[in-house]
Amino acid sequence: MLNSSAQPTATPRTVLVVEDEPTLATAIAQRITAEGWTARVASDGASAVQAATTLRPDLVIMDIMLPVMDGLEATKRIVAERPVPVLILTARDDEADKVIGLGAGADDYMTKPFSMRELIARCKALLRRVDRAKVIAKNSENEKLLDFGSLVIDPAQRIVTVDGKQVHLTPTEFDLLATLARKPKSVLTREKLLEEVWDWVDASGTRTVDSHVKALRHKLGSKTIRTVHGVGYAFEPPEPQD
Repeated sequence: MLNSSAQPTATPRTVLVVEDEPTLATAIAQRITAEGWTARVASDGASAVQAATTLRPDLVIMDIMLPVMDGLEATKRIVAERPVPVLILTARDDEADKVIGLGAGADDYMTKPFSMRELIARCKALLRRVDRAKVIAKNSENEKLLDFGSLVIDPAQRIVTVDGKQVHLTPTEFDLLATLARKPKSVLTREKLLEEVWDWVDASGTRTVDSHVKALRHKLGSKTIRTVHGVGYAFEPPEPQD
């Protein structure tokens, strides 16, 4: 395992880079170090899981295609042990792969090849989202249940149940659902969702919103979130049951 450290900053961050291509892994680690963060590299999924347990990183950059254990399985195990934002890297621009990756617990994805500038921008956005989520969680401690009959969202406990059964959502999926559900039937643009959930100030991640919506529909049902073509999405409360 390669590791590289930088001078401490006001907000030191540790990033675990999981990539089996040495040249790319080194390039990512060097770029992370240039940001004043600490970079550690694992070359396979099993090593990544072990490293995540030991290092408790602030962020994980995870390639999907890995030896020993693939990136999806490694992501599942890492986030099951401790919530941490995961940015997956995929060589294929296949929407199904991205939805599967997000379903495994990842928060965002990038398709190879990518620019290092964009990678760092995504990393910073994810780290801001984590900080923002802590504030939102604190402010939601006294928020009432969002009760839609068969679907109930508990902002304080960050729990979602359907027909009384808990549905596992990633932190990003929960924040996206809660943001939409607080204004049922109201259309929120992709840009507004990026601002509210991801703390992004530009529209470069609109496809990320689309992929997370697909992941939510897979878990909660296709009618839960309505697409308004060319605009954004709206939460549709379940129909009352007789």
